[in-house]
Amino acid sequence: MNRHYYISDNLDDLETVERELEAGGISTEQIHVLSEKDADVEQHHLHDVPSFMKQDVVHSGEIGAVVGVVLAALVIGSAYWLGWTDTAAGWMPFIFLAIVVFGFCTWEGGFFGIQVPNTHFRRFKQNLKEGKHIFFVDVEPEQEALLEQVVKHHPMLNMAGVGSAAPHWTVAWLQRWHQFKRTI
Repeated sequence: MNRHYYISDNLDDLETVERELEAGGISTEQIHVLSEKDADVEQHHLHDVPSFMKQDVVHSGEIGAVVGVVLAALVIGSAYWLGWTDTAAGWMPFIFLAIVVFGFCTWEGGFFGIQVPNTHFRRFKQNLKEGKHIFFVDVEPEQEALLEQVVKHHPMLNMAGVGSAAPHWTVAWLQRWHQFKRTI
């Protein structure tokens, strides 16, 4: 999947674009609007970015987890090479310490991520301060033509780039989750 970013300052136009994309077969879960004016986005019935995803919690948590794995391996390796596991305590305290170190590093990475904007959205910081809205769509290769066709009819949308999108399985899971919520 590819993610196409557009910048606009007209929520009415974005609402029309979203309806046209959905009518063409692109699901709501593939369309998002990033804005500092969340109330206005909700008033226009647009699919906004959850506040949790506006922060870099996931990416920073992943970095923390990688650091945690390295440090946990260092704890286990040091205990083995220094012969500390040959004592009466054995491996258990070092395994426990390695788990704690891994968990702490992952938590600390996520905690740091709460304080910084999502890495995918940092480049739009100035646009958001100016009151503009970032409209992005995750599309499969076969949906690219539809997106181009719809965007062509909306000159107020300014192309802002292409990037990697959420994995297909994530979008499919969100679609099933929203269908489940509608049935109950």
